[in-house]
Amino acid sequence: MPFLVLLVLEGALRLFGYGHDLAVFTEDPSRKGYLLLNPHASKRYFANQQNATYGNAEPFTAKKTPGVFRIFVLGESTTIGYPYMNNGSFHRWLQYRLSQSYPDHDFEVINLSLTAVNSYTVLDFGKAVLDYEPDALLVYTGHNEYYGAMGVAATKGIGHSRALARLLMNLRSWRLTQLMASLTDKIKGLISGEKVDLRENLMKRMAADQQIAFGSDAYHAGLEQFRANMDELAGEVSARHIPLLISNLVSNEKDLKPFICIPGGKGESADTHYQSGIGLYKQGKYSGAKKEFVRAKELDALRFRAPEALNAIIKDIAHAHKGVTLVDTRDLFQKHSTGRILGKETLLEHVHPNLQGYALLSEAFYQSLRKTGLLPASPNEMPFAILKKQMPVTLVDSLKGEYEMMILKEGWPFNIPMPAEEKREKTEEEKLAGALVVKQISWRDAMSTLKQYYAAARDTAGMLRVIEALALDDPLNVVHFDNAGKLSIALGLNRQGVNYLSKAFRMENSFERARMLFVILLKMDEPSEALPYVRYAAANNTSRFNLNELLSFVEQQVEAKKRR
Repeated sequence: MPFLVLLVLEGALRLFGYGHDLAVFTEDPSRKGYLLLNPHASKRYFANQQNATYGNAEPFTAKKTPGVFRIFVLGESTTIGYPYMNNGSFHRWLQYRLSQSYPDHDFEVINLSLTAVNSYTVLDFGKAVLDYEPDALLVYTGHNEYYGAMGVAATKGIGHSRALARLLMNLRSWRLTQLMASLTDKIKGLISGEKVDLRENLMKRMAADQQIAFGSDAYHAGLEQFRANMDELAGEVSARHIPLLISNLVSNEKDLKPFICIPGGKGESADTHYQSGIGLYKQGKYSGAKKEFVRAKELDALRFRAPEALNAIIKDIAHAHKGVTLVDTRDLFQKHSTGRILGKETLLEHVHPNLQGYALLSEAFYQSLRKTGLLPASPNEMPFAILKKQMPVTLVDSLKGEYEMMILKEGWPFNIPMPAEEKREKTEEEKLAGALVVKQISWRDAMSTLKQYYAAARDTAGMLRVIEALALDDPLNVVHFDNAGKLSIALGLNRQGVNYLSKAFRMENSFERARMLFVILLKMDEPSEALPYVRYAAANNTSRFNLNELLSFVEQQVEAKKRR
């Protein structure tokens, strides 16, 4: 009878629309047949629902379109691209490079990452995507194993038992549990008079005053939690014969002193090793300095940086499962760091990369996709150096990241005062970046305003960068590809223009797109490429000109080229 009563209550709450469905995906309300990451999915992992985070809204078809190469990306705040978000994230760098290197192929790079989560969320989301025909899964996770949602330090002991943690997460999917949690939070708030201060950074709300000593029970519980979750994910993915690419982790070694130092035996402490590392680094003794910096990180009791043992676990898992590839991001970052010691060359603070770092993270995954044979050789391959120059990250995106960092570092545990504000008129880019940070404007609205600003200034290159950024962020909007194609051609970037217009044509066949394509391709002396568009235009002629003569001429040109 008690169970029957509970079921009736649960049914009644669902019938009256109380609570949320916490499934990973939900239907896209604006596009029939498309799915999105459920904005409520993270609530399954957060004890305090006010801390629950939200990810990207990147629609994809429930049934994959033939010929599309579909990639799902899983992870935490680094994987979602904090603090740049949008096109600063590594998956957008990868998406842009794929579109430029393989212009005749269609790629979907769908990021399901969330801030402040860990391997529990990655495991559940990873298992959920297996039913949606992924061609590859890319994973970068591990820094939040202690303080992220369901981390061993965030659950007051529950995180030490994987069975209890999974039970709690499953119970949160019940509307009755959601009601009880809501009532409990309200009662606790009334009794204590305390409210969650959403102005405090999420790091402090999730982990303030939590100390985990190196080698302690909690330390080892975090390692085992990560190993169990990632091993289960690798096993599930391998059994379905889907490629899984999992990266090792990077964190700041040189340019971040330990957050919390617990004095150890024989005078050993995180601070002692860090200062020793500084001394050796100044002397150019990089090998010894790196050992000291890494030891200081290991002994730091505030575990915002993953311990070295997690990288060892990632390596073990990659070797233990067929079809799982280790992406050696750390080695690539080290190659771009003085003395192979990770620091401000690639990282902003403790774990989040700067734009150079996000570019490198994309490079590590791109090269791994190539080496595994998932990407064929391409005559149009975009070199990494060209990617860094061409990637459409606007000045607004870059400034927004800088401002986010200043705000983050002002709070706990960095406590670095903000620099004094310069007394001068702000540029349009600075104004938009500031409005983005305080959420006065959406990113797409900021880009629209920036595009108009560049148009008024007759800055065609600036306009193109914004339009390319919009095309990356909203790849189902054919207008962005049309505009990017036209602006590219206006700047003399004919091949890039053809790539964008041909993508637009694949999305929506039209006479006007075919006309633009064959005109520019004939100017480029590429009659064989132009021919399909001439044929389409001739068969769907909406102009006053007879295109049959042009069709015959182009066919003759193609034959003439073959005989050369």
